[in-house]
Amino acid sequence: MNPVQARRWLELVWWKAMAELKAEAARAYIGILWWVAEPALYMAAFYVAFGAGIRAGGVHAVPFLLTGLVPWKWFASSVQGGSGAIQANSGLIQQVYVPKAILPFIVMVINGIKFLVVLALLLLVLAAMGYPPEPVWVALPVVMLVEFLLIVALGSLAASILPLLPDFKLIVDNGLIMLMFLSGIFYDVDKLPPAAAAVLRLNPMVWIIKAFRSVLMEHAWPRWDTLLAVAVFSLVVYALALAVLRAYDRHYTKLMVG
Repeated sequence: MNPVQARRWLELVWWKAMAELKAEAARAYIGILWWVAEPALYMAAFYVAFGAGIRAGGVHAVPFLLTGLVPWKWFASSVQGGSGAIQANSGLIQQVYVPKAILPFIVMVINGIKFLVVLALLLLVLAAMGYPPEPVWVALPVVMLVEFLLIVALGSLAASILPLLPDFKLIVDNGLIMLMFLSGIFYDVDKLPPAAAAVLRLNPMVWIIKAFRSVLMEHAWPRWDTLLAVAVFSLVVYALALAVLRAYDRHYTKLMVG
């Protein structure tokens, strides 16, 4: 792909993402406010079910829970939405050629913009609860970038497989539910027995959530070595996803027709 083509496809990603966001906002009476209301209700439900009951973070239960749920919601909704990106755009790919690799990326851009809105709300809530901005917050964009790489990688890989194996959606949906309870959202992984903690640390979202908490709650730098490991893992997975997407690029259209 030459630079001109790359720029055109990036423009397509951006403009289609903006069109989807506008359409989504227009479908709801409260419009853009729903982007905040929906995750706020989601977090409130989990706080009532878990945070208020087990007091996972002690006296810091609410910020502990929120700093886990916000990045998790971004991850889960993006991977789940990205996994069905090719099928969701079946009408488009039957009419005009579009590199299938950019379709899940559109979902990632849409959810990334929504995440920024929710993150801004989270920062305001944390400031009101005694966690004001600190110089270490400059590390936050790096943590977000690493999570974005992970989201793009896993979402693209799921998108490449789902049209070939429709039942894979069950694995994605149930896998995300399982990961939600294995990512340290409701508890501190470091306080688990060493053997259990070692297994859970194989989950890259454990390190992402720990990085958010380090920056926002502990006012400490995240562990750069683990973030680098997650980034490298994400790039490897994305390379695999691109290989599958390119190998079946012309076949996906036939599958959609079939």
